[in-house]
Amino acid sequence: MNNSKPSMRVLHRYLGFFLAGIMAVYAISGIVLIFRDTDFLKSAHTETIKIEPNVKNENIGKALEMRKYQFEREEGDMVYFRNGDYNRKTGVAHITSKELPYILDKMCHLHKASTDDPLYWLNIFFGVSLLFFVLSAFWMYLPKTKVFKTGLWYSLAGLVLTLVLLFI
Repeated sequence: MNNSKPSMRVLHRYLGFFLAGIMAVYAISGIVLIFRDTDFLKSAHTETIKIEPNVKNENIGKALEMRKYQFEREEGDMVYFRNGDYNRKTGVAHITSKELPYILDKMCHLHKASTDDPLYWLNIFFGVSLLFFVLSAFWMYLPKTKVFKTGLWYSLAGLVLTLVLLFI
């Protein structure tokens, strides 16, 4: 362990500097994603779409390509649904969506990336790098020192807190 200590410290330090920007992105987007079910920081955008007239209530969501279509009520030729309306006679629909500012939206999209995204391998690299930070932190100090032993107690407390958060 002593032989690897200097090189582990150097790797930890420079990888930390290299990933400082992406860590800030993940920190900010993680905080913003906590409020994803609210209108926090979002602005409304209304879109007008023309589809065929006289579409049945149960098919309006599919015709408008809406994932969360939820019928509310019908008044004459107007059909009202969650976040919009549809005129049966003209085929015109108005859909209001709430979106984050452009840069925050991009940050959140990166945070939630999946294998469908072309740069998902960057997320894997970042995850592996964070795991490296976790493990390399234990190479920062000699095991016999008070700082290392105190660090182990803090690590144990953090592990207990993590388990509590996972299982409550």
